[in-house]
Amino acid sequence: MAPKKPLCFPSLLLLLLTLLRPQGGLPAWLLRKPNIHLRTSDPDFLAAVDSWFKVLLPKIYPWLYHNGGNIISIQVENEYGSYRSCDFAYMKHLAGLFRAILGDEILLFTTDGPQGLRCGSLKGLYTTVDFGPADNMTKIFALQREYEPHGPLVNSEYYTGWLDYWGQNHSTRSIIAVTKGLEKMLKLGASVNMYMFHGGTNFGYWNGADEKGHFLPITTSYDYDAPISEAGDVTLKLFALRNVISQFQEIPLGPLPPPSPKMMLGPLTLHLDGYLLDFLHLLCPQGPIHSILPMTFEAVKQDRGFMLYRTYLTHTVFEPTQFWVPNNGIHDRAYVMVDGVFQGVLERNTKHKLFLTGKMGAKLDVLLENMGRLSFGSNYSDFKGLLQAPILGQTILTQWLMFPLKVDKLVKWSFPLQLLKNSHPQTPSGPIFYSTTFPIFDSVRDTFLFLPGWTKGQVWINGFNLGRYWTKRGPQQTLYVPKPLLFPRGVLNKITLLELENVPPQPQIQFLDSPILNSTLHRTYIYSLSADTRSDSKPMELSGH
Repeated sequence: MAPKKPLCFPSLLLLLLTLLRPQGGLPAWLLRKPNIHLRTSDPDFLAAVDSWFKVLLPKIYPWLYHNGGNIISIQVENEYGSYRSCDFAYMKHLAGLFRAILGDEILLFTTDGPQGLRCGSLKGLYTTVDFGPADNMTKIFALQREYEPHGPLVNSEYYTGWLDYWGQNHSTRSIIAVTKGLEKMLKLGASVNMYMFHGGTNFGYWNGADEKGHFLPITTSYDYDAPISEAGDVTLKLFALRNVISQFQEIPLGPLPPPSPKMMLGPLTLHLDGYLLDFLHLLCPQGPIHSILPMTFEAVKQDRGFMLYRTYLTHTVFEPTQFWVPNNGIHDRAYVMVDGVFQGVLERNTKHKLFLTGKMGAKLDVLLENMGRLSFGSNYSDFKGLLQAPILGQTILTQWLMFPLKVDKLVKWSFPLQLLKNSHPQTPSGPIFYSTTFPIFDSVRDTFLFLPGWTKGQVWINGFNLGRYWTKRGPQQTLYVPKPLLFPRGVLNKITLLELENVPPQPQIQFLDSPILNSTLHRTYIYSLSADTRSDSKPMELSGH
């Protein structure tokens, strides 16, 4: 029976056990079994699921609504109908596990886009849908009614904005469109959960990725054009949504908190610490792993970040010769060096060509970056690293040394400033560390790190991994720096960059009092291996990240 009022901003908690992180939130160690089938009734996967939920669900049980808690319902799986496995035995297993531990009183539900309802819904679990303001609300709610004839209409993910991909335009949803869509749903008596209501940040290596014709890693910022920004500030969109909601139910009285104060600082000049190869003994203190053919990240238990692959040329290559990896075997981005000299980049799903020369015995280093695991749709097992042996001309390269790199540990605990006194080229290129220290004498506030002229890399503040920057590709140009990461009262703060490609003539950074999220400085087209035509930015299929 439909509730008298739509559920919107409920005081009770709607618990969503969703899959929103890299690889849908599933841990990378699952892929150490290379033949595992994720999100299916594969016994290896179900054993991991059972082990986890038998710990998690009993902790939730006391907080269920009928036990006096504030959890009114729990979501089982997330948009499973978009996964294309359509394994009903798996869904039945999940439903049985939840019921066995949580009991029969709690409302369990599923959510899917309109194309996913056939495989994502299950008898005994309440079927809900998700869509945004541009979608056909009448048609999608009618589809929900086919699967759920009684009970409330529910949009479990109403998209207030959208996520960003590197190299594409910053995504926005207009206030008018979002508020009109909300008003129409509330007039129907529908219940609504807004996604996202509060923007966020993919700190460290925690961004996900999509596969929609080509590999699309998601930016560090997850601001999402949400009603509350990445920095926790209310926006005009929030005020407009409150006005709509006030027509249907009472809203809390009193003013909303003002935006938190922000600070500006700099510019600050960074100093060269040394090339990544200079620190290899510290980045991989246990030494390399040897294999005839290259091994994946998962095979050597490197869950995220970077791994260096090294081999030696078995003959002299006099003429520029193509270096390539068959079958799209670079996951996800490779930085190639010969005898320590940066040669260029190869990238997943691109047709970019790289040509090398070198003497017999020359050292060939390939730094592989994990750019984030697939997190929606047919997110098959997304192995990282060199998935196939690279080829130089017609020669398959073998006898590899693999160095799983502990970059975060080095930056946080043991990074020595100015370790090397060697002379370096005036225009450094290739994977290289820069850093500086700075005090803050005034009040410490939230801020946004701006890296003008830098290319692509990773950045740390006081040992905390802020995430990836990719100034040359955009659209994100600044990284959010929360106030608690900074030291006050003149204590020295330290910023460290791992620049992966090219350093600007003036290696400077600065802190701004507002973000820059919408500047794609160099228009980048990504080429699919299966097509010769250019793929421009275009609206993406809704996914609910």
